[in-house]
Amino acid sequence: MKRTVFLIWVLSAAFTGGCKDKKRSEHGASQMEEVMAIHDEVMPRMNTIGKLVGQLKPMADSTEAGQKYEAAMKDLQAAHKAMMEWMQGFGNRFDSGEILDGKPLSEEKQRWLDEEEEKVKALRKQINNSIARAEAVLEE
Repeated sequence: MKRTVFLIWVLSAAFTGGCKDKKRSEHGASQMEEVMAIHDEVMPRMNTIGKLVGQLKPMADSTEAGQKYEAAMKDLQAAHKAMMEWMQGFGNRFDSGEILDGKPLSEEKQRWLDEEEEKVKALRKQINNSIARAEAVLEE
């Protein structure tokens, strides 16, 4: 529980501190900023996912007609879960100084950041695709 609270605090601080003009010469710092920018881009979409799940839920069932709503709802829920898991995993790998202040990364943490960048890009695609599919199903 304390780890979750810490993660939320770190990510919240990253949002508010991300706009400050900071001089960063390390590749890892600018890469960290890019990873956080992608997170910041998709995080507000969690509200959209919640709203769409709420719209799909009453229509989702095991009938042939309801299966498309069920599938779209499950895609949204999987995207939401993936976001929560990514944030937790990211928070477990990096401390606030590395995330917010551009603290230099060890070689191992640089490799982790490379991994996290790929993960967050895939996550962005998953979130955006699940939302687009759900909206298309609801428009039918």
